[in-house]
Amino acid sequence: MLISHGCVQCHVPEQTTVAEGLRCLGADTPQVLAAIRGGQVLEMHETIPGDGELTPITIAQEEGRRIYERSLRFVMLLAVRRKMPGQRVRVEHSAAGGVLVRLPGVTLSAEQVDDLEQEMRRITEENLPFVKEQWPVKDAINYFDRDGQPDKVALLKLRPFKHFEMYECGGMWEYFYGAMAPSTGYVKVFDLLPHDGGFVMQLPDKTAPGIPAYYRDYPKHLSVFAESVRWCSILGVRNAADLAELVDQGDLRTFIRVNEALQEKALAGIADEIARKKKRVIFLAGPSSSGKTTTAARLAIQLRVLGYHPARLSLDNYYRNLRDIPKEADGSMDLENIQTLDLPLLQQQICALLQGETVETPTFDFPAGERAAHGVVRTLGQGEPIIIEGIHGLNPMLTEGIPEQEIYRVFVSALTCLNLDDHNRIRTTDARLLRRIVRDAQFRGMSPMATLNMWPSVRRGEDRWIFPYQETADRMFNTTLHYELPFLKMWVYDQLKAIPSTEACYLPARRLVKVLHYIPNVSKDMLDEIPPTSLLREFIGGSTFDKD
Repeated sequence: MLISHGCVQCHVPEQTTVAEGLRCLGADTPQVLAAIRGGQVLEMHETIPGDGELTPITIAQEEGRRIYERSLRFVMLLAVRRKMPGQRVRVEHSAAGGVLVRLPGVTLSAEQVDDLEQEMRRITEENLPFVKEQWPVKDAINYFDRDGQPDKVALLKLRPFKHFEMYECGGMWEYFYGAMAPSTGYVKVFDLLPHDGGFVMQLPDKTAPGIPAYYRDYPKHLSVFAESVRWCSILGVRNAADLAELVDQGDLRTFIRVNEALQEKALAGIADEIARKKKRVIFLAGPSSSGKTTTAARLAIQLRVLGYHPARLSLDNYYRNLRDIPKEADGSMDLENIQTLDLPLLQQQICALLQGETVETPTFDFPAGERAAHGVVRTLGQGEPIIIEGIHGLNPMLTEGIPEQEIYRVFVSALTCLNLDDHNRIRTTDARLLRRIVRDAQFRGMSPMATLNMWPSVRRGEDRWIFPYQETADRMFNTTLHYELPFLKMWVYDQLKAIPSTEACYLPARRLVKVLHYIPNVSKDMLDEIPPTSLLREFIGGSTFDKD
C-alpha cells in the first residue's frame, strides 16, 4: 500500500494504522490529533483503507479544534461524574475562546470549579485512551436510559441508521458526533473559569495553541445568549428531540408564532430606546447571514409605529469600484476590508442628511463591479433617524466626523441555544452557514460547494473586522429563530449529502449533514406559516421587504 504526505511517500503493509503511517511519513508530531484521507477523517488507531494522501490534522485547523473540543468535553464530563455522580451537565454555547457549561440545579462556587479543573488535569495525566466501538442503536438507547440521560435517549430515537459509534474512556461511554483524539493526554491545554454559577472551559489559543485562550469578558454578548436560553425555556425547546416532539404533536404553528412575537417584542424595545434617547444615526452591524437587512427593515417599521419616518442605507452601496481596490499578494480582493468602502463619501452624506440637505446616495452595481450612474436622492426630515446597515457598522473608522451624540449602535447575530442533546451543542457558525448556503443558492446562483469553499475566508474577515467591535454596541439583537433548522434542512440536506468525498468542502458538508440527521422534517405546507416579514424569509425567499 502506497501512502504519501506532500513529497514524501511510503510503502506500508495492509492493516497499517494511521499513527504508524504518519510515523513512516515523518508527520507524527505530538500536535497531530487525526488525519484525513480521501475526504474522510481517520482516528489515529484506525487502519488506513488504501493508497492515497494522508494529511495530518492539528489544532491549527478547524477540524482539529473540533476534535480537541470534543475530547476535552469528554474529560470534563468524566471529571463531573467522578466528583458529582449523577449530576446533569449542559454544554451551552461558545464564550470568548471557550465553551460555557452549566450544571442544571447547581450553582458552582469558585472552589468547586477549581476542584473540577484539578480532576480534569488528573485525567489528562492518566492519558486514558478513547476507545471506539460500534453499537446497535437500541443498545445505545438502553445504555443511556439506564445512565439517566433521557436527552440522548430521545435523540437516538431520531437516528436514521441502525448502528451508532460509542466511545469509552475511564469507564464512561459517550458520543460526540465526530472523531476523537487518541487519548486524554492530547488535551492538556485548557482552563476552567467560574461564570455565573457555571464555568467557561477555555480551549487553546488559536495563534498559540500551547496556552489556553485569554478570557475576555463580553457581557453584552453573553447577555443576549442568556436571553436566547430564556426564549428556549419559554418555548419549551432546548434540544433537537424537543423540536421533533413538537412537530409530531402538531404544535409547530404555535411555536412559529411565539418565536416571531418574541423577536418583534425585542425589536420594539430597541426602537423605544432609540426614540427615548433621540438618536438619529443607527448603525446596524453583524456577521454574514445574521439577517441585517431584514432587521433594519423591521426596526424601521417599529420606528414608524413611534411616529418617525426613518431612511435606510446599505453600506454595500458605498463600495469603491472594484477596479480601484488594491489586490492581495495572491491577486484576490479582501472585500471584507473596511477600506473597500468610500468612507469619506459616506461620512459626508450622513452629516449632510442630518443637517437637512438633499444628497444622492450611491447604488452599487454588483454584476458590473462598479457604482451605478445614478443613485437615490434623499432628504431627511427634521429630527428623523437614518438606519445604516452593513458588516462594518460598528467600526469606529466608519463614524469619524459624525456627531457621537447622534449615534446608536446595534449588533445582530444568530445565536442559537438549540442543542442536539445536553452535551452536544449546535454551533452558531454552523447555523449561519446553513442560512448562507440556502440564500446563495436561492438568490446568488451559487452552489452549496461554492459557499462552503468561500466560508473560511468569510469567517476570517468576521474575526478581523466584525467581532472585535461587538461589545461597543448599545444593544444586541439575536436573530435566531428556534424553528428555522427544519426549514433550512428542506433546502440543503439532499444537496449536502450529494457532495462527493473528493471535494475540498466535503468535511464541512458532512459536519452539517450530521447535525441535520437529527433535525425533524416538516411538510412544505408549513412554509405558509412563516410570516412574509420574518427574518427567515431573507434566506428562503418570500419576504415582502424585497418589494420595498
